[in-house]
Amino acid sequence: MSLGCQGVVFLLAIAIFATCAQNSEARVSIENGLKTMVYLSPKITQHQGSVSNKFYYDIEFPKGHIAIKSFNAEVVDEAGNPVPLHETYLHHWVAVRYYQRIGIEDKKYKGNPGFLGSDQIIAGNAGICSHGLSQFFGLGSETRKTSTRVPDPYGIEVGNPLEVPSGYEEKWMLNIHAIDTRGTVDPMGCTECRCNLYNVTNDKYGRPIDPNYVGGLYCCYDGAQCKVKNGLESVERNLYLKYTVKWVDWSDSIVPVKIFIFDVTDTWEKTGIHDCLIEYDVEQSTTGIATNDYTSSKWSSVRFPISGDVVYGVAHQHSGGIGSALYRKDGGVICSSKPIYGKGNDVGDEAGYIVGMSTCYPEPGSVKIAKGETLTLESNYSSEDSHIGVMGLFYILVAESTSESNYPDQVYEEVLKVPILSWGLAVFGLAICAAVLVAYQRRRQSEDGYQTIAA
Repeated sequence: MSLGCQGVVFLLAIAIFATCAQNSEARVSIENGLKTMVYLSPKITQHQGSVSNKFYYDIEFPKGHIAIKSFNAEVVDEAGNPVPLHETYLHHWVAVRYYQRIGIEDKKYKGNPGFLGSDQIIAGNAGICSHGLSQFFGLGSETRKTSTRVPDPYGIEVGNPLEVPSGYEEKWMLNIHAIDTRGTVDPMGCTECRCNLYNVTNDKYGRPIDPNYVGGLYCCYDGAQCKVKNGLESVERNLYLKYTVKWVDWSDSIVPVKIFIFDVTDTWEKTGIHDCLIEYDVEQSTTGIATNDYTSSKWSSVRFPISGDVVYGVAHQHSGGIGSALYRKDGGVICSSKPIYGKGNDVGDEAGYIVGMSTCYPEPGSVKIAKGETLTLESNYSSEDSHIGVMGLFYILVAESTSESNYPDQVYEEVLKVPILSWGLAVFGLAICAAVLVAYQRRRQSEDGYQTIAA
């Protein structure tokens, strides 16, 4: 019995659909609805003492309207082996969401961050800083042993088409700051970006550095070189940031959370502006022996812009850090986060380096912040020795207390009213899927930079 024209079309449509689905499933690991993808950043080429601090645009990232459940990362070599911090120090990595005007060329790499015109718009976190800390995710040497899990029923919402400006598309950028310390005369000094070790007098833009500036980001920019031992033969190698994203498809059962980042250098109390300086120095104590106290503390206060429940909290500190905490005005602790120091030579346990930060996961609804409430951030470092270019950041996720929808009801109704497709449109759509898949595979084969590995 002949299948007829309709039967042939039906089987063809099923075959094309199956091909698309198989290729998708081969790339995504799914367990109980939780999807996982493991990616590699573009290649990072380094030699002894070299610094790489590049911005990679349009990186691989899950598509669609989703709820991110975690974002983890680590530095690996070309064989996929994790690289220890005492060889390559991960100063920081940050992932920033942005909107790109459709039809405008988006370069894969730029030495400096773009977003200077209307073609790119930062779609950053909820605050608090006015500029410089717009990332959704970001850690440093503590990456391997710091949890980024977002507990149920919460999720970080991305990919909502209603939030994307007309004529734009959502994309992601990575900034990776890695310092190769193999064979350097002072590895820890290199990680602190001490200017005398980098022999620089100008910043990356060629502007003179203030003579009183001892060290920090201005001295260890992309392409800078930390001092190495005499007679050392240069050995080049290629590294990658391996990043793992876990997510679920968005649904009404997910409670959205907002990302807030506090900086202990925030000038709001004095200036009324959230000008976050990002880094600061810790002076060596002159009274520590007499007082038996080598703690250097720094504070900043801000007024919180919304009301909501704290879902997660964690601090970011550099070597020398001894802990950080976010307090209420009455002194009550919202979250305290302490560093985990390595004790050996193995990857993830490197002596002298912060290899993890403790995190806070309050019981849902147990830690509330009121709109307009004044919060104080405290960052503590050891002052037994001086520390240059340190950071005192604090991340929290907050589920906003509001019954109002972010969008009018009629917008949702229009989105949900999907007409029944005819056979012709269905086959046409599946054919497009196949064409896009083929084009994508060809593009992937021709690109030299972005790589994806299976979870």
